[in-house]
Amino acid sequence: MEMEIWKSVLLGVTALGLIFWMGPGIKATLQRSKEAPKDWLGALVPIGCVVLFVIFLIKMV
Repeated sequence: MEMEIWKSVLLGVTALGLIFWMGPGIKATLQRSKEAPKDWLGALVPIGCVVLFVIFLIKMV
């Protein structure tokens, strides 16, 4: 089923409006994330645990 032309235009206008509405918040969030301390160990440890658990589950089968 193809969308009618007016629905496509409405969807595009809505998407652009949403981008412009959320733009300042996204920009501020990106700026704060650049200033935040880099804590990669806090992210890598849980990911590593999940990978090891998946490998364990695969070996158990």
